[in-house]
Amino acid sequence: MKGLKNKRILITGGARGIGAATAARFLEEGARVFVLDCDKAALRSIEKEMSGLGGTVAADVSDVEAVNHAFKELDCFIQGLDVLVNNAGISIRHPFLEVAPDEWLKIINVNLNGMFYVAQQAARRMLEGEEGVILNMGSTNGLIGYPYYAAYNASKSGVIELTRSMALELAPKVRVNAVCPGYILTPMQEAEYTPQMLRECESKVPLARLGKPEEVAALFAFLASDEARFITGQAFVIDGGEIAGGLASQT
Repeated sequence: MKGLKNKRILITGGARGIGAATAARFLEEGARVFVLDCDKAALRSIEKEMSGLGGTVAADVSDVEAVNHAFKELDCFIQGLDVLVNNAGISIRHPFLEVAPDEWLKIINVNLNGMFYVAQQAARRMLEGEEGVILNMGSTNGLIGYPYYAAYNASKSGVIELTRSMALELAPKVRVNAVCPGYILTPMQEAEYTPQMLRECESKVPLARLGKPEEVAALFAFLASDEARFITGQAFVIDGGEIAGGLASQT
């Protein structure tokens, strides 16, 4: 991709799954990659696996003070920021009537509030520089109904609208887009679904398989690159064709 070499990249939730795959992809592109994650053990692991990382920072994105401190720590590594991949997120699969208030708040605090806290800090640094790109992790759950994911669906719908608002306010200096994956085979997906459930998910996808974290990482790389300089305020679906036929809502 054009224009990614030596760019300063921050990836939240970057120690595993799609985040780790995205970190690896940006390293391949010659970028300077920094990872933020709340899992200190996973951070230590990725530091060993990816020797080219610029640095790692431990923080819970749902804690605004922790986010502010993390960015001050990041400032010690680099001056400014070129690209944010706002990827950190969690999911709980429960029927609507069984969602506890603390579970609802946890999902919203991480997936929506945390995304806002991180994006605001990143945008301030980008506006002080020449330009920037913010890529928020949405989901097809924010675009079409899925049963058993009321909190997650609400959070991801909020992310998509947050993305559009940010794109309007931060233009022309900062581009903002959302990436909306469908079924991607990640540790989070495997933790929630049985093998039989995963096979059922595959049957809903026209391309007849689940997506790979590396494929989502490739979309992040494209949207961050100079190839996408005229793209902002959009939500990009990467789902193997699943929601094209409204298949997601089928139980």
